Amino acid sequence: MTDLPIATKAVALALLLVLSGLFSMAETAMMAANRYRLRSLAATGHRGAKLANELLGQTDRLLGVILLFNNLINAAAAMLVSIITIELFGDKEWALGAATLVVTFLILVFSEITPKVIGANYADRLAVVVSYVLAALLRITSFVVSFINFFVSGLLGLMRLKPSSDEGQHRLTPEELRGMVLESSHFIPQKHRSILVNLFELEDITVEDVMTPRGAIEALDLGMPAEELRHQIATSYHTRLPVFDGEMDNVIGLLHLRRMLGHTLDSGFDPAEIRELLGKPYFIPADTPVYSQLRFFQENKQRMALVVDEYGELLGLVTVEDIIEELIGKFTTSTPDSGDKLAWGEDGSVLADGGQSLRDLNRKLGLNLPLDGPKTLNGLLLEYLREIPETGLSVRIAGVPIEVIQTQDRMVRMVRIFRPTEQ
Repeated sequence: MTDLPIATKAVALALLLVLSGLFSMAETAMMAANRYRLRSLAATGHRGAKLANELLGQTDRLLGVILLFNNLINAAAAMLVSIITIELFGDKEWALGAATLVVTFLILVFSEITPKVIGANYADRLAVVVSYVLAALLRITSFVVSFINFFVSGLLGLMRLKPSSDEGQHRLTPEELRGMVLESSHFIPQKHRSILVNLFELEDITVEDVMTPRGAIEALDLGMPAEELRHQIATSYHTRLPVFDGEMDNVIGLLHLRRMLGHTLDSGFDPAEIRELLGKPYFIPADTPVYSQLRFFQENKQRMALVVDEYGELLGLVTVEDIIEELIGKFTTSTPDSGDKLAWGEDGSVLADGGQSLRDLNRKLGLNLPLDGPKTLNGLLLEYLREIPETGLSVRIAGVPIEVIQTQDRMVRMVRIFRPTEQ
């Protein structure tokens, strides 16, 4: 080495720095690569992706072979700089010190920072390429790497540190998956992304959040005159109706209007025979998770359930369609729903019914009204004020100005919501 010209040594030094940079880039690319994308490529038969997955499955050996060569190359580069310095300036301390600073600068710029930035920015492309070289080097130096990792494992054991498995280390939580979906605007259409996000929220909401409240349920009262019953059945927007006798809590069954129609065509309309056509009502607790209820509907071959509280009092009604619409948005047109028309006016306000669901208001108007208590706008106002408000009263809840327009029958019937101003 000492007999070689200085120019040759300089070229050798440059080559060592390049090789060191390549290993640094390979290390960063392998560790920053999207493992789920690599697995997807491997499933299609991509050889480089398969090798990359195999290497990432044994991280200790992968890092062992990369750092083995990288440190050998850096040590050789430092030694070569010292030799060149001694030949040019002798063994003067200031020259050796300056050479140390120079080689540190060269390694940082050309062998560490720049290659690692490149590796991080193009990790997925580079990982499938460098895996061929790394896999070959690992086979050649398998014994050396195993020998080094033996001491590494012993040191980790003394420190009582146990490396986590590859699967456990890269398992995503629901919140992390939700964040990935929200950030995938370039790959997933907005509508599809919205459905996926709603799926993650199913475990956090209950049937009480999506049900039709008791006051909005269309039901048959067998105590009504026959002509009123006939008119209600003829003009119903639903195919199934809860049937009660006298009081709403006294639900005696569910009437399938198609069955009623067939019976009426055969023998005419007779209110007394309605009881014979009723199906058994299906009751569920108000705190049942929506996702669980969807499975219960499937297992019990049901499409509608009556929601009750812990005392058995009827709170509302939930259907399969309600849950599906929670996922993909409103799609039925059989039921008039003024809530679908919610939109900010030119003056930055909107009129809303007091029975409007807070979840719908948040979704359609981009608000952040609290959902951990009452489910409707009326309930939120009553809980916040601790009394039935008077007409014209204005409050601010969660930064949203709300004006009471009409109160009736001990509840808020109509309010005006103003677009919140940015703080």
